[in-house]
Amino acid sequence: MRIRPSLLAAGLLTSTLALTGPTAHAAGAAAPYDFNGDGYRDLAIGAPGATVAGKAKAGAVTVVYGGSTGPGTARYRLLTQNTTGVPDSAETGDGFGTAVASADLNKDGYADLVVGTPGEDRGGDTDDGMIQVVWGGKSGLSGSLTLLGGGSDTDRLGQALAIGDFDDNGRIDVAAGGRGVVDLTVLQGPYTRAGGADGGVRAASMANAPKPFDPAYGVEYLSAGDINGEGFDSLIVHGRKKGTDDALTAVADTRVIDFLNWMEYVPGGYVSAVGDVTKDGRADILIGNHREPSADPSGALGGRATLVLGAPESQWVSGQFMAAITQDASGVPGAAESGDGFGGGVAIGDFTGDGYGDLAVGAPYESFGGAEDTGTVTLLRGTGAGYLPTGARVLSQSTSGVPDGAESGDRFGARVLLSDTTKDGRADLSVGGTGENGGDGAIWWLKSATTSGAKSFGPAKFGIPTTGSPSFGSPLRG
Repeated sequence: MRIRPSLLAAGLLTSTLALTGPTAHAAGAAAPYDFNGDGYRDLAIGAPGATVAGKAKAGAVTVVYGGSTGPGTARYRLLTQNTTGVPDSAETGDGFGTAVASADLNKDGYADLVVGTPGEDRGGDTDDGMIQVVWGGKSGLSGSLTLLGGGSDTDRLGQALAIGDFDDNGRIDVAAGGRGVVDLTVLQGPYTRAGGADGGVRAASMANAPKPFDPAYGVEYLSAGDINGEGFDSLIVHGRKKGTDDALTAVADTRVIDFLNWMEYVPGGYVSAVGDVTKDGRADILIGNHREPSADPSGALGGRATLVLGAPESQWVSGQFMAAITQDASGVPGAAESGDGFGGGVAIGDFTGDGYGDLAVGAPYESFGGAEDTGTVTLLRGTGAGYLPTGARVLSQSTSGVPDGAESGDRFGARVLLSDTTKDGRADLSVGGTGENGGDGAIWWLKSATTSGAKSFGPAKFGIPTTGSPSFGSPLRG
C-alpha cells in the first residue's frame, strides 16, 4: 500500500519554501472560463507574438464568449497590457498571453482569467516574468491585478499556468512555471480584488527533485486535476531532464511541504490534458510527446500520446494502466511517419455525451497532398477501459466541412481543446493552427467535434495586427 506523504511529519527543506499559512475561505460555484456568468464556457486565446502599439511580441489575449451557436466574432474581449485597468504597459518581448488559466478566484460567481507574461522586465532585470488576473463580471472581463512578479531567483515566471485546489483545503491555488533557481510557484487563496493572493506563496526548485529538472528550461507546461478522486488536485509538471533537452514529466502532490521527494514520474511529454476518460470519478492524464526517439527517449516514431489512468490515493499513479497511442496503434487511422508531431496537442472532453471523456490528439507536422506541416487532429472515444480502438476519426483542413484549405506550415492541431461552449452536454472541438498564414495563427471551432456548422477565425477578426508572427491560438483554453 502506498503511504501518502500527507500522513507523514515533514519539515521544511531547502527545495521548498513556505512563506505564509493559508486561512479558511468558502468555495464558489462558478465554472472556469465562464467570465460573464451566463453558463456558457468562453474561449481564451493567446497571441504571445502579437505586436501592440508597435511593440513586437508584446502579446495579447482574446476572450471569445460562448453561446448557443458557439463562439464567434461578434462577442469578444481583446486584452493587452495597454488595456485600460491592466497594470504595466505593453513592451517589446513581454509575451503577454504565453499561458492562460481560469477559475473564480474571488468567489463572486464569475470566472476570472489569469495571464502569464514571462518576458516582462522588472527592476532592471530582464525576463523576470509576471502573472496577472483579469476579473470576470456580469459584463465580462474588466479590471486587473498583478498577482506576482518574478525576482532574482526566478526568470520567465508565467511561462506555464494551472489552477486547482492543490493543498486540499477547499481554496483555489494558482501554480506558475518559470526558469531559474525557483521554477515552480504556487499562490494560495483566498484572493481579493484589492490584495491578490492572501493565503501565501510557496516556491520550489525542480532541480532539487529526485529526477532533477534543468533550470535552463524550467517548468514549461502545467496541467491539473483530481486524479485520485479525493477532492483535491494534483499538478502535472513538464520540463527537461537536467543536462539534456529530454522531456521529464512528474505528478506532484503539493499538500505537503516536501512534495518534491514524493513526486511520481510518468512518461515524458511536453503537454498534457486531464479529464475523466473512464467515468470512474478520477481524472486521467493524456501526455503528448511530438518528438522522435532519436531526439527524445520518451518519444516515438511520428510522436505519441500516453494515457495514464487515475488511481485511488492509496496507490501510485505511475503504477496504473498506461496506453501508448501512436499512428501505428490498432484502430488509429494513418501510419506513423517521422516528423508528424503526433501528440503536439492533446485534449480530453466528452464530445459524444455518454459520460466518458474522449481524446483529441494533434499532429501539427503531418504532411499530405504535397503540402508540408499542414496538420491533423485524431479523435478517439473514451471507455471504461481507456479508449476505444475503433471508430477513430481524423480531421484536417482538407476534411469536407472544415473551413479554409490545408497549406504548408499551417500546423493545424498544434493546440486542441475539448470544452462545452454551447451548454448542450457535449464537448466542442477547438483547434489551433499556430502557423496559419505565415505565423498569424487561427482557430477552428467544431460543434461536438463534427464538421456541421464549423467556424474559423484569425487574429485580424479581433483587431490583432498580423505584423510579425502573432501565433494566435498558442495557448488555447476554455
